[in-house]
Amino acid sequence: MPEGVDQRQVVIRRADRPGDLGWVVMAHGEIYDRQFGWNSEFEALVAAIVADYAARYSAATEGAWIAEVDGERAGCVLLVAGDSPGVAKLRVLLVTPAARGLGLGTRLVAESLAFARGAGYRTVTLWTTGNLVSARKIYEHFGFTLADEEPGRSFGHDLVSQNWTLDLEGRPA
Repeated sequence: MPEGVDQRQVVIRRADRPGDLGWVVMAHGEIYDRQFGWNSEFEALVAAIVADYAARYSAATEGAWIAEVDGERAGCVLLVAGDSPGVAKLRVLLVTPAARGLGLGTRLVAESLAFARGAGYRTVTLWTTGNLVSARKIYEHFGFTLADEEPGRSFGHDLVSQNWTLDLEGRPA
């Protein structure tokens, strides 16, 4: 680090403080509108994901994490139970533009995958869109593979919907 530049304080913590879940929804809505011009349909999807997490949260099988930089929220991710036994879903990964490049996305995914292993999940899946290149690089780093993709229209734009899968039993921690 260059002389005279202070290192930023980065913390990954559970999303268990008042306002954390609301911040997840707000940050997604604002950032994806600014970056990609996505409409409120996307924010509504994130709100539904977060509301479902909050309503059925089980500490043994689900978790949410916030990344903070210098005491301010700067990223998030959720890990929720999937539709089948032994399957979890990675949801709503986000790092704010000001905090990108600090490795927060990688740290958030690592935290959620460690939790998934500890909770006994065998597989983790995720849904994303093809234009989210930085996120895809993180997923590939951890061994996720593209299961399928399909072009369509979402959030006011033509996008490629993608489903990714990670076999936890076939990957070392």
